[in-house]
Amino acid sequence: MDTALPRTAPGERSGPGRSGWSGFLPLDPNPLLTRPLDLVRARRLAGLLRGRDVRYRDLHRLERTVSDLLVFRLDDRAAEPLVIKYPRSARAAGSLTHGCAALRELAADDRVGAWRRLLPPAEELRYDGRLLLVAERCLPGVEGDVLLRRAPGRAWPLAVAALDSVAALHRATGRPERAERRTADWVDARLAVLAREVPWCRGARGTAAVRALRERLNSGLAGRTLTAAWTHGDYHPGNILVDEESGALSGVIDWADARPDGPCAVDSYLFVLTLRRQRERRELGRIVADAVRRGGLLPEDRALLAHSDVPPPGQESDEALLPLLTWLWHVAGNAAKSARYGRSRRWVAGNVVPVLTEVVARR
Repeated sequence: MDTALPRTAPGERSGPGRSGWSGFLPLDPNPLLTRPLDLVRARRLAGLLRGRDVRYRDLHRLERTVSDLLVFRLDDRAAEPLVIKYPRSARAAGSLTHGCAALRELAADDRVGAWRRLLPPAEELRYDGRLLLVAERCLPGVEGDVLLRRAPGRAWPLAVAALDSVAALHRATGRPERAERRTADWVDARLAVLAREVPWCRGARGTAAVRALRERLNSGLAGRTLTAAWTHGDYHPGNILVDEESGALSGVIDWADARPDGPCAVDSYLFVLTLRRQRERRELGRIVADAVRRGGLLPEDRALLAHSDVPPPGQESDEALLPLLTWLWHVAGNAAKSARYGRSRRWVAGNVVPVLTEVVARR
């Protein structure tokens, strides 16, 4: 499976070529403007799968994502419900293709065992080699972020269940890896994405900040041994499904950033950091910048990580190292999947600039 980050498609202009007023537009597409056309498109796509006309009332939870996907649920009671994903750009098509390949490879891995039940079976529909859509069988349960909005008091047990579950996957598929041997992939490749996609990172301040982050990560990873394993890459409450009564995980979705040999600690750290983001309703970049300024995570977050498979934060010489690596994987993954991120001044100001500025200040 190709584990490289998605690249700008041929002929597609990257962030700096599309700056200007577009940088002030909202990151998320406006559903009031896009919904009528999206409904028509979704009905046609559903008809391709069913081989007949589909009623509009059989289409549910229609949305356009920031990563250039049209996503909806097809439930016409004639067959099992499906989640349909339609790529609206070459990058989105590449991301979907990668996710399907990851799911197939992971499901075929003999080491996975019972974890396989959490994987959504996915199939691609193509025409003349072009990806039209991906259809996933619906798994039971409710998204973790939805459950937490309904019942914020369930955050701790939900997080423990999520961390325990992904730790089982890491243990089953992981191996010790000398981190300095992987910095070209784990660090440099993702910094290159930021430099390519985020104009601020190519300015004088941004270039110096990216250099400072590279030095800190490479220095901190030197001599370290981390576990390389199947890594989801975007493991947060919105990408897990939970049985509402028992609180047990019933599924893990959106494998577009998955790879078989990632630094799997980023899964656990991202879950803890995004859980705090949802609780505080702040941008992830500002939360990570606070951790860099403070020299580590908050005590509650450190206690939560004790339920994961990562080294105890209190035993790290640089307690901000893994939060920084996690942040880099997250923002580079987003920027690679859609040019919307790098063009959004609001996203860059809330998620990129605070972290890099704080890294420079702490040199």
